[in-house]
Amino acid sequence: MPSALDTLIGRIADEQLRAEIRAAVGELRKVTDFGLVFEAHIPETVRLPDHPIRRGIKVTLRDLTDQSMFEVVSVDKRTATLRRLRLPDGTNLSKQDEAEIQTEKLRLSSLVALAEFGDAIYPGMRHLGSVQRGAENAAHVVIKGENHHVLEALQFTQAGKIDCIYIDPPYNSGARDWKYNNHFVDGNDAWRHSKWLAMMDRRLKLAKHLLRSDASVLLVTIDDNEVYSLGLLLDQIFRGCERQLVSITISPRGKSRADRLSQVDEYLVVTYIGSARIAELTSQTRDTEVRWRYLRRNDIESARGTAKGGPSQFYPIYVNEETERIVQIGDPLPPGVEATSAPRKEGAVAVLPIREDGVEMNWGLTGPSLRRALDDGYVRVTRGSHPGQAFTIAYLTGPNIRKVKSGTYVVTGAKPDGSKVVMIPGGKVSRPTTAWRETRYDAGEYGTGLLGELIPGRKFPFPKSLYAVEDTLPCSLEISPTHW
Repeated sequence: MPSALDTLIGRIADEQLRAEIRAAVGELRKVTDFGLVFEAHIPETVRLPDHPIRRGIKVTLRDLTDQSMFEVVSVDKRTATLRRLRLPDGTNLSKQDEAEIQTEKLRLSSLVALAEFGDAIYPGMRHLGSVQRGAENAAHVVIKGENHHVLEALQFTQAGKIDCIYIDPPYNSGARDWKYNNHFVDGNDAWRHSKWLAMMDRRLKLAKHLLRSDASVLLVTIDDNEVYSLGLLLDQIFRGCERQLVSITISPRGKSRADRLSQVDEYLVVTYIGSARIAELTSQTRDTEVRWRYLRRNDIESARGTAKGGPSQFYPIYVNEETERIVQIGDPLPPGVEATSAPRKEGAVAVLPIREDGVEMNWGLTGPSLRRALDDGYVRVTRGSHPGQAFTIAYLTGPNIRKVKSGTYVVTGAKPDGSKVVMIPGGKVSRPTTAWRETRYDAGEYGTGLLGELIPGRKFPFPKSLYAVEDTLPCSLEISPTHW
């Protein structure tokens, strides 16, 4: 059906002019998508810290506050002669300006090789190590590198062969949580949404070439800062593919935003390519043990002295060092009283809710509530992994306890510390919904907290709940749960 523009073109009396305009509009329609508009050609650059400084390459200063770019004219033992291509503020010089500017010399130690988007880069892969635990099973491969280069390198061997891609891009919240051209993008950057879309557009197009066209799934996690732009971008790149939006509660206590609703969720955007569909069996086919929640809180809003929890939730828990059982729940320490002043008990160690970085937190339960849970077998003790907390304590949440009492969950035994073994019966056939509200998706408890227990002293930015990722992958493909 002709558009209004086609009708207007048809009214042009001059036949040659009409044909030329129709041809020009036809070419424009091939490259322009009306609806989502952004500057798609903002150039990206990437630093190559291990690349040798040699004649003919582009370089920049190691100082991240300076956006200068140079071409290397010559190199001697300790210095390089350079011709400037870009000013410190990132402004490109014209060819005439370049010719007028004198060359300058800088120490090699102050320079780093630089590649612009479109420059030829020939990435290679270097084996860094391996862990053999799968016997004859297929090996997993972890590739460390700049994501655009990795996606390009995979085109040589994996184009059209990938079943599923899961990406967790920067959320572009304005909080300086990602870089473009080696510089943080913050809320004051007038081009931050355009830069984000340009960055995503290039990578999603590479991802599309890797995915199987007959049946595959693209999974993207995002929050409300870019979810609407992302949806339009996916519609442009993956034309004709269906997609769904899943809401996942990652912060049940809510993330405060000034003068706005408290944020509790983020989103999973699922794009179905070809004949991909949700698996028929989405629950475990075998009994699985219920996940227990860590008793120590991790979010800074629950630190000692804050309104959450109050003074009644900072108290010592005494664990026998030999039996690894809780022998006593101490009284709360009043505000201002040092943690080290907790009374000592012979044969037991006093465990307090102290993070790996030394920040004093609150327990998730008051002393009486913990005592009731302990008496019922719903408190578990394991060896801790950092000096500030010799033992890690976990408990079964109220909703899960109610499921035990109703018979939905089954108690099959007890562990050496007296805690019950609670199992979820398998075999239930269902499909997942677009609203995920399970406590195991809490990024504080099962992302930040879990990593802190596994790797003490290391901090990772914005970690996902292990179980949110674990549940996302199998439910989005028609694969057997036994192969998860």
